[in-house]
Amino acid sequence: MTTATAAVAEAGSEGRRTAVLLAAAQAIVGSAAPIAISLGALAGQYLLGPDKSLATAPVTGFNIGVALGALPAAAIIRRLGHRGGFMTGTVVTALGGLIATIALFRGSFWLFAFGLGVIGVGGAFVQQFRFAAADNAPPEFKARAISFVLAGGIVTAILGPQIVIYTRELLAPVMFAGSFVSILPLAAAGALILSFLRVSSRASTVTETDASDARPLAEIVTQPRFVAALFCTVGSYALMSFVMTGAPLAMVGCGLSEDNATLGISWHVMAMFGPSFFTGALIHRFGAERIVATGLVLLIGCGAVALSGLALWQFWTALILLGLGWNFGFIGATAMVAASYRPSEKSKVQGFHDFVLFGSVAFASLMSGAIYNAWGWTMLNWIVFPVVLLCFVALGTLKLVGAPKF
Repeated sequence: MTTATAAVAEAGSEGRRTAVLLAAAQAIVGSAAPIAISLGALAGQYLLGPDKSLATAPVTGFNIGVALGALPAAAIIRRLGHRGGFMTGTVVTALGGLIATIALFRGSFWLFAFGLGVIGVGGAFVQQFRFAAADNAPPEFKARAISFVLAGGIVTAILGPQIVIYTRELLAPVMFAGSFVSILPLAAAGALILSFLRVSSRASTVTETDASDARPLAEIVTQPRFVAALFCTVGSYALMSFVMTGAPLAMVGCGLSEDNATLGISWHVMAMFGPSFFTGALIHRFGAERIVATGLVLLIGCGAVALSGLALWQFWTALILLGLGWNFGFIGATAMVAASYRPSEKSKVQGFHDFVLFGSVAFASLMSGAIYNAWGWTMLNWIVFPVVLLCFVALGTLKLVGAPKF
């Protein structure tokens, strides 16, 4: 074996080790997100008076936290490295869980929304896991590394909702407080896993040697490939948040139980992350653009099923299709983003991308509650179709103009 071959093999082995650790951390720390999302609106209703129009504001707080945390998280990770930066994120997540718990005991709606915002800031670090996996992987393993990390969400899909079911009355008579206090041990377990990440010299070497070829951010984010990818990440993720945030309210509003609503979110999150075991391979074989298009078609299916009726199976099927559409659309578009920048440009591009992405997701979650209260579940799902159309237009434009990869 030549020196070059040995170096490639070592890089591949290290990339896989990093992806495994990040997938495990995603599974544990990432469980804070379904806890916050599945209970945010229900706890909001519990804390509010007769006017429930702001019930989804805590979920919006979570998404705003992810958006506002995107650039600082990228900067902290750049400063401290992946291990130190990600462990810092677990501390922030634990702090958010503590604040939310205190808010529930005090009956403070806005403090609760702030606590979910802090959990969201911690979630901004978790969102960087996929980029870290790609950055530490050889080119042929990048898409697989992204999907492998997101596959950790399968455990999240089971763990988060089960924690909700078994702990929401743990600290009765204060409803939901037990679920949020459970975020603290989750964060501690995640920090332990992340402590096994190696401090990589590879990324810093690339940054130092290639810094001279870094382009201005404005030039990077106006590339056709990046613009199309941003449209599709924002479209797939915002639609997912928009429909998912309103779903528990709609299910309970139709007379279904809170357990049915929580299990619906569980099926949804499992569908979000389950295909990740093979999504990377599909991207490698068919190309990111085709996989994104497949995801968009699945989102159309979600809207169609949701509009067909209000039975439990229709809610759950729509949520499953929503999760599958998110998986293909978001992972495919993330791979497109990763192909639009050079190694020396990664931190600023990733931070900008996640800032725009989660700012849009926060707006979508806020609008979900307002539109549901004003026009109902039906209108929520009609909005799916024009957003998907815009994403298809972005993909079609990219195909017409073409774009280089980096």
